[in-house]
Parts: sequence; C-alpha cells; structure tokens
Amino acid sequence: MKIPFTKMSGSGNDFVIIDNRTPALDSEIKRDFVRRVCRLKDSVGADGVIFIENSERADYKWDFYNNDGSTAEMCGNGGRCVARYAFENNIAPQKHSFETLAGIISAEVDGPMVKVKLTPPKDLRENLEVTFNGVSYQVDSINTGVPHAILFADDVEAVDVQAVGRNIRYHSIFAPAGTNVDWVQKKSDNGLKVRTYERGVEGETLACGTGVVASALAAARRFAIESPVHVETRGGEILKVYIEPSNGALPTVYLEGLTKITFEGHLIEL
Repeated sequence: MKIPFTKMSGSGNDFVIIDNRTPALDSEIKRDFVRRVCRLKDSVGADGVIFIENSERADYKWDFYNNDGSTAEMCGNGGRCVARYAFENNIAPQKHSFETLAGIISAEVDGPMVKVKLTPPKDLRENLEVTFNGVSYQVDSINTGVPHAILFADDVEAVDVQAVGRNIRYHSIFAPAGTNVDWVQKKSDNGLKVRTYERGVEGETLACGTGVVASALAAARRFAIESPVHVETRGGEILKVYIEPSNGALPTVYLEGLTKITFEGHLIEL
C-alpha cells in the first residue's frame, strides 16, 4: 500500500493530511492506522491525522483523529491546515467551507495565512469549583467545537500542566466526554499567553486552536479585552482571535494564523 500524504503544522500543532475522497483506507482500519502513523521515531509522528472526504453539504468534509486514534469534533489549527491544503491542491477555492462533526467551518486562505470561522461557541459555565487531591480550582468552561476548561494564572510557566491538566481533564464535572484544559495569562491590553493540555494527545501541545479561542472568549468576559485578541502559544507563535458580538448569544469567533507545509511523501508500510 502506497498512500500520499502531506505533513503540516499550525502554530506547532502538526498533522498528517490525506486526500481520501477516493478511499485509500477503509473506515475500520483508520484508528489503528492513525496510531501507527502518529508514533514518534519509527513513523511520521503527529498530533493527529486528517482524512479529506467527499461532502454533500460543503466543499469537502474531514475525518479527524487524535494521535491516540480517538475522534475529535473539531480542531482549530487542524482546520487552518486542511483549508490551505484543500486550496493548494484544487479541492476547494480560496474561500470555502468544510464539514466537521462540530458543524460547517468556513475558511479563507491567503498564502500561508489562514482564517477560519468556527462554529458558534456554546455551553458556557463560569466559576466552577473543581476539587481533587484536597485542592480546589476555579474554572470556566466553554465548548468552541470541543470542550475546554479555562483557568487563569499569573504565570503560566509555573503551572504543572501535565499533572493538574490530567486530573481536570478526567474530573467528574466534565464526564463522560472529558475536556481540554487551558491556562491563561494576561500579558497586555489585548494580549494573552496560553498553555493547553489536550485530551486525545493526553499531554501538553505547542498550540491548540479551539483552546486559544476558548481562552480569548473567557478572558474577554473577565478583562473586557477588545478584539482582535493576540494569543501567544506554547510554541511561541501568535494567533489572532476575532470576536464579533451577537444579539443576546455568545459571540461569533474567527481564528487566524500562519500554517506551514513541513514535508510530503508516501506511506508505504503500515
């Protein structure tokens, strides 16, 4: 079996993208395939794999998997990468939409810079008290395509992301699906720094697009930050979050940032 693929990065989140509109893989073997491909040192290595499939509702749809083989409804940085891939490979025009489990995502590609309009945020819960190991944490929660728990910190570099993140990710308050966990530090009038523990990856990643958006929304409510919000990720890149107020509902949000094509090749052994 010889399967063409492209490796891309969005602010440090890396993905293997495969055009599967003419199926190269059957659905029943995808999860095992993803785990093998994402494995470091003896394979490509990635945070996830995106299969591009045919859609009757948009220009295409994706079938997205975390590197442990689990399915994710949405991924902001993966969305930016797949939009650029689709445009550059003549699958979709510069402005287009694609189908995800979270809903229809619209995208605009400008060279390596890609801006996506995410599905409407939902399920806002503020000032939750999450307790484990005798310690209580004040947490906000919001779904920006996938669920996120947000904590504010004076210095995100001092946070034990792995240990605390794992406990919050699996806490009963967020059962049964669990949650991603973001720590937010306010750096300037409209600047934030964010670190994220991602479910599915089960550890910290260099960036998380939906987490950046969730963090910006929570910070805008707490600090009255104006749009666009500039968010520094763990990988050092800056992502922009545009927040447009909606009548009586949670805002409309856009995520913008650079994408990078790392390399292309063929998978010839599974």
